[in-house]
Amino acid sequence: MGKVLAICQMGGEFIQNKDGTLTYSGGEAHAVDIERDMALDELRNEISGMFNCNMEAYSIKYFLPNNKKTAITVSNDKDLKRMVDFHANSDTTDIYIMKKAENRVIRSVVADSDTTTDMTTTTLATVDGSSKRRRVSVDWANLITGVGQVFESPKAFRDTLHKYAVANKFTYKFVKNDTTRVTAECTAEDCPWRIHASKSPAKKEFMIKKMSDEHTCGKEMKRGHRLASQRWVASVIKEKLRDSPNYKPKDIATDLEKEYGLSLNYSQAWRGKFIAKKELYNSLEEASGQLPWFISRIHETNPGSIATMDAPEGSKCRFFVAFRASLEGFEHGCRPLLFLDAITSKSTRHWRLLVATAVDGEGEIFPVAFAVVENDSLENWRWFLEQLKSTLSSSRAITFVCNGQNGLLEEIPLVFEEYGYPGYCVNQLIEDFTAQLDEEWTQEVKNDMVDHLRHAIYALKAEEFNQCLDNIKAQSEEVYQWLMETKPERWSDAYFKGLRYGQYSSNAVEIFTDWVSTRYELSVVQMVDLVRCKIMEMMYTRRETSNGWTDLLTPSANRKVQEHMNRARTLDVVCSAGDVFEVRDDSVNNVVNVETWECSCRRWQVDGLPCMHALAVFERTDRGVYDYCSKYFTAECYRLAYSSSINPIPDVGQPIACSSELIHSSVTPPTRTRRMAGRPKEKPADPRISIKRSNRCSKCKVYGHNKATCKMPAQMDI
Repeated sequence: MGKVLAICQMGGEFIQNKDGTLTYSGGEAHAVDIERDMALDELRNEISGMFNCNMEAYSIKYFLPNNKKTAITVSNDKDLKRMVDFHANSDTTDIYIMKKAENRVIRSVVADSDTTTDMTTTTLATVDGSSKRRRVSVDWANLITGVGQVFESPKAFRDTLHKYAVANKFTYKFVKNDTTRVTAECTAEDCPWRIHASKSPAKKEFMIKKMSDEHTCGKEMKRGHRLASQRWVASVIKEKLRDSPNYKPKDIATDLEKEYGLSLNYSQAWRGKFIAKKELYNSLEEASGQLPWFISRIHETNPGSIATMDAPEGSKCRFFVAFRASLEGFEHGCRPLLFLDAITSKSTRHWRLLVATAVDGEGEIFPVAFAVVENDSLENWRWFLEQLKSTLSSSRAITFVCNGQNGLLEEIPLVFEEYGYPGYCVNQLIEDFTAQLDEEWTQEVKNDMVDHLRHAIYALKAEEFNQCLDNIKAQSEEVYQWLMETKPERWSDAYFKGLRYGQYSSNAVEIFTDWVSTRYELSVVQMVDLVRCKIMEMMYTRRETSNGWTDLLTPSANRKVQEHMNRARTLDVVCSAGDVFEVRDDSVNNVVNVETWECSCRRWQVDGLPCMHALAVFERTDRGVYDYCSKYFTAECYRLAYSSSINPIPDVGQPIACSSELIHSSVTPPTRTRRMAGRPKEKPADPRISIKRSNRCSKCKVYGHNKATCKMPAQMDI
């Protein structure tokens, strides 16, 4: 009870099976007992001693019961307790010690063949401990060892042969190439190099049967390499192009020379970049084909969910999703507070993820709705808010908190009218305020100004707020005027019109960015389904955790009440008739109205939990503390937020056959046209300022034509 035997594994690798589950192979293992109240630092110290490693560079992961597809990271003490709770009914559990910055090899079994491929790139090694990079292709030079070498399939053999030829600087052609045999020979005339591999009738293995490993061609590369095709170059540079969209062809050629020993001309590098860009940015056609099908699957598997798309003229399509479980959880279990954020990551650079997240009783984010759009323009935000408004069933007032950019704060009341209160994200406000400070000021003065702003934000009364702003005004009139233009009623507790319940900012950006950050380019469908899986797992984890709570309030709310209660016992309460009381706090008299849930200090009204003055009254009059806490902090309300589940969509990622009627009802896909020969002409940034170069004839020296079209009679030689 409250204890689990953990098998700590380190130094191995994950193998991805055909069904998507992960299996850990290799490495070494040690056993350790983990108590429920054990601190994460204590566990890390014990693991560090067992494996003789510095745990600062490692993370701890584990699998949920009956879920071997997603590894959960243990980041804090609370995560460690959850892990013990999840495996309370198991004799043992496996935990994996993974290096944070390491590109581990994850082997993936391809579903349509028996091929096993390595899903990682070859790491650039160092030579003799120096920082000089070693060519990637050096590791490929000995991939083919000779007769008797076995491969999983003909495709695996062809892939290996390609790398081998690149590393050894020769080209080959296929003499025979089918599912049972592959024969290749060097393209150089009279060169005897030849290789033949075929499938063994007995063992069904694909094996090299004959090989003449002698080259008489010298294996010298001149300009380029026939194996460095456009698509091969595209596959090599795609990752770099995603991170650096302005990756120049001449830099591509230089890098390929350094890393692969290939000498490409500008045209080859440019065409490889063109194909890579096309593969990276081909999301519109995908959206026109897959998204309508995906929308129908969301409606079928999760009835009551909202999924819709829109294709504005001249822009990419927009895709909005709100699952029924999220909508019901927000409606019945979360405070009426939504944070609006735009998320971008390296793997989704062409798209923005607009998200609306609520806050549960533990102060953690609760995703309500999200949309995939081309950019976070005001037009896209307006469309997102309109979709969000149509999905919310109740007409309760909602406070919206955002970073204030793109005019979003002004747009909220226009869409939600009297039911929407705009709020300025406190972290963004402080960042914007800091940018307004004079660079010539000392760091001490800047820190004092930021402190004045923080006190103004959390000031509960107008007098306290005005005092903080006077301090800012005394230092700089310009900064004061800028701050007043941000409208204090959007960020100061003293004047705020909505309800934030003590929640001033959100970490939704960090969480969503971590969710969608992958090494590979994600399609819209893949990204949306990845977010769905993360939300589904999050709801399951928190629902299971809350089942073990015994208090009426959530753990974090209960801690706050207990902290206030300790101070409340030192206060003097003056009783009177009715529900109004006077509480003395450091020579300040505070008036508590139990019936209206109000205190003159305003802490009760702002946070939603009784302040220490109200708790002093409850202690004196034997009233129940939990009867005067906002329902959003109760364990019952927390469980309601996570009572529903998001259902799996099992066939996402499989080939689909959308009917033409379904596709054309939403978006017409772009028409494919045959690309003309040569480099496509690119339009200038502004056609109005384009300059047409005038030709000059080399015969008559007149502008406007060339020598071939010159009408001047040719002079006769004397």
